[in-house]
Amino acid sequence: MRTLLAIAAFAASAAHAQGHAPAHAQPEWEFGAAAYWNAPREGDAYASAIVTADRAALHLEGRANYEAIHAQSLFLGWSFEFGEQVKVMVRPIVGLVGHSLRGPIAGFEASAEAGRWDYYVETEYVRDQSDKSASYTYAWSEIGFRPVESLRLGIVGQRTRVYGGDRDYQGGGLAQFTYGKATLSTYWFNPGSSHQVVIVSLGASF
Repeated sequence: MRTLLAIAAFAASAAHAQGHAPAHAQPEWEFGAAAYWNAPREGDAYASAIVTADRAALHLEGRANYEAIHAQSLFLGWSFEFGEQVKVMVRPIVGLVGHSLRGPIAGFEASAEAGRWDYYVETEYVRDQSDKSASYTYAWSEIGFRPVESLRLGIVGQRTRVYGGDRDYQGGGLAQFTYGKATLSTYWFNPGSSHQVVIVSLGASF
């Protein structure tokens, strides 16, 4: 759920700045972390987390309770950036998940930004080694608009099995408020239905 757009955008802008640094300058590490409180109407609430570390194009990422409850995953990725009027970042990732879900993961993360509009998507295929029928493609995407620099509003969708039940696609709205290097986010999936899910997160970059 995420690898937060606020963290991804911060890492991308840092890497972009490093690309224009003098040739003798060594790229610095940039870090991000986000904690989530997930509250599905039809199930128990639980916490999840994402941490990231970036140095130039190198991307490292760890997740907890993302692909499944009581699952932990680690990723290695490489970022490609291009564009001026429309800034684009594409990042292939590979990783492993363990504990309640075990197996290799392949996927990508990507973002595009043009003026006040932006788009973010991440998707991954998890091959469950203990139960091949549980292998699955997970996805999260956002379209955002910033009426002012500190506020981002938009729509969000995800394809996941983490909540159980028969609705594996969730769609809804999002609101994010950024102050300094901290971002407070709220996601509301399936509003008004018995399958609705509310996610509140707090992320920071440093």
